[in-house]
Amino acid sequence: MTAEPLRDPGAGLQPRADVAGSHVVRLDLTGRTALVTGGGSGIGRACAVRLASAGATVLVVDRNVEAAKAVAAETGGRAEGLDLADPDAVDRIDADLDVVVNNAGLQHVAPVPDFPPDRFDYLHRVMVDAPFRIVRRALPHMYERGWGRIINISSVHGLRASPYKAAYVSAKHAVEGLSKVIALEGAEHGVTANCVNPAYVRTPLVEDQIADQAASHGIPESEVIEKIMLARAAIKRLVEPEEVAELVAYLCSPVAGFITGASLPLDGGWTAS
Repeated sequence: MTAEPLRDPGAGLQPRADVAGSHVVRLDLTGRTALVTGGGSGIGRACAVRLASAGATVLVVDRNVEAAKAVAAETGGRAEGLDLADPDAVDRIDADLDVVVNNAGLQHVAPVPDFPPDRFDYLHRVMVDAPFRIVRRALPHMYERGWGRIINISSVHGLRASPYKAAYVSAKHAVEGLSKVIALEGAEHGVTANCVNPAYVRTPLVEDQIADQAASHGIPESEVIEKIMLARAAIKRLVEPEEVAELVAYLCSPVAGFITGASLPLDGGWTAS
């Protein structure tokens, strides 16, 4: 298979025109409220836009309050500027939610002996503790209405490991287990819980990793995408945020009502090998 030409990482990661904006799932979320964490950019922004296009009122949560406000203005939703590592801040999030998209995440690349414990703890608070607290608050409302969708944006690293990512890999594995427990408990109440597992997505988070990955692996930054990020995928390109958002939309649709406790790879064949 011939790989797509790889752009210079320093030039920015531009979206593919044949993917961006191509909504196909029939979905009506009129009257529903959806929370998207990390909604100010990347996957979160794409999910907020997609769910709003289906009629949902979207609560956009992001540490960058200006980015959250911009997406909220774009989608006709509401914005909250919160650091999800702060339990008190998480507990202020509106609990009357019908859809929860736990997307917020961050990365730190370092070998285990050099990995700062406080950074390890911070990643887990954002990507494990915060989703637990949010879902714990939202479930009573979902149970009362007899319908709810919990969608955790996990990663291929929730199913596979890579070196130098102890906090991220372990956090994503943890949220996989949490999602399955929620699925089992919520089934009788009309609530589903699933993980979406993308490989590297064309987002600022990926751009921010390039320098660290180059240093950790001892290669030039220009080679990181091809030699590290796409090395294990059969389809040699990055995932687009809109592709992730469309799978999120599908999981909210009536035809997906029997899918729960699942981990859905969007990885270009990475986990097939």
